[in-house]
Amino acid sequence: MKQARRWLLLAAALMLVPQAAYAQKKKPKGGNANPPPAAAPAAPAPADADAPAPAAPATGAAGGDQTGATPAPGAAGGDQTGATPPAAGGDQGGMDVCQITPDAPQCAAAKEINFGEEAKKQVHAEVYAVQQQYVLRAQRFEIQPYFNFTLNDQFVSHNGPGLALNYYITQVLAIGVDGVWYGGLNGESDFNFQNRRAARIAVPLNNYQFSADLNFTYVPMYGKFAGFGDFIFNYDVFISGGGGIIRTQPVSVIDPDNRKFTDWNNLVNFDLGIGFRIFFTRWLAAVLEVRDLMFFDRLENTNVSILPPTDPNGPLNPNGQVPWLDPDTHFTNDVQLQLGLSIFLPTSFEYRLPK
Repeated sequence: MKQARRWLLLAAALMLVPQAAYAQKKKPKGGNANPPPAAAPAAPAPADADAPAPAAPATGAAGGDQTGATPAPGAAGGDQTGATPPAAGGDQGGMDVCQITPDAPQCAAAKEINFGEEAKKQVHAEVYAVQQQYVLRAQRFEIQPYFNFTLNDQFVSHNGPGLALNYYITQVLAIGVDGVWYGGLNGESDFNFQNRRAARIAVPLNNYQFSADLNFTYVPMYGKFAGFGDFIFNYDVFISGGGGIIRTQPVSVIDPDNRKFTDWNNLVNFDLGIGFRIFFTRWLAAVLEVRDLMFFDRLENTNVSILPPTDPNGPLNPNGQVPWLDPDTHFTNDVQLQLGLSIFLPTSFEYRLPK
C-alpha cells in the first residue's frame, strides 16, 4: 500500500513538470517576438577613437520598434557613442581644452605660470655633462720655483730654495731636472744643543750644500672642486721620482776641539715624491709636494783618539788611529715639504679635436 502511494506521487510530479515549462507570457500579436532589453547606461568611448561605434537601436516617441535607426545628435537620450556633444554654435576645429573645460588642473596651472615671463629669465648653467680638460700639459714646459723645508730631522734642518724644470711629453708624463740649494741655510736645533750640554750625548750632524736630480713625473688623476661660493678650482695630483747627487759635510760635534771638516762628500741619492697642484689660471698653479730624499751618508766618527795631539796617529790626524769619519755609511731619509708655484709655457694653447 505504501509503495502504491509512492508511485502515485511520482506520476503526479512528472505531469506537473511540462505545465511549469509552458507557464510563459504569451507573445503579443503583430509585435516583435523578442523585444530588446532596456537600454543600458552609455559606456565611455573606446580607446581607439577612429573606430566607428556600432549602431544601437533607439526607441521612437510612439513606442514602436525603430530597429536600425541611428539617433541624431542632440536628441533625447544623448549620443550613446561616448563623444562629448559640441557646445551650441561652437566650432571644434581650433578650440583647446581650456576653452571647453576651464576648470581643468592644467588650465589652472597655466594661469598661475606666465610662460612668457619664464622664457625671459636668464639661466645660469653651472655644471656641464661633458667638459674639456681645463689645462693641457702635453708639449708644454713647466717652471716650478719652490722653497724646501725639512720635516723629519729634529736635530738639524736643511731648508733652501729649489727649482724644477719639466717638459710634458704627453698629457700625463713629463721628464725634467730638479735642484735645491742648502748652502748657508742649514741650522742646528735648540733641542740638540740642550741635549748635548745636559746629557753629554752628541748626535752626528751633517750639512747639505746642494742636490740635483733627474726626475720623471706622472699625473694619475685630475679634477675640480668648488670653493668660495661659485668659484671652481681645478687640480691634479702627480707622482715624481728619479735620482741624482747630493753634497754633504759633517758637523764636528763629537770632538770639535780637534776635528775640522772642510771637504764635501759627493753622494748618490734617490728621490720619490707626491704632489698636489691647484690651478688659478690655465698656466699658473700653486704646488704642494712631499718628497723623500734617500742616500747613504758619511757621518762623524763617535769614537775619539786617546793619543796625544802630537802623536802622528793622534786626534789631529784625519787618518790617524781613529779616523774622523765613521768607516760605515748610514742610510738617511730626508723628508722634505716643498711649497711653490707652477708656471706653464706657453701660457695659451688650442684644443685640437680628432676628425
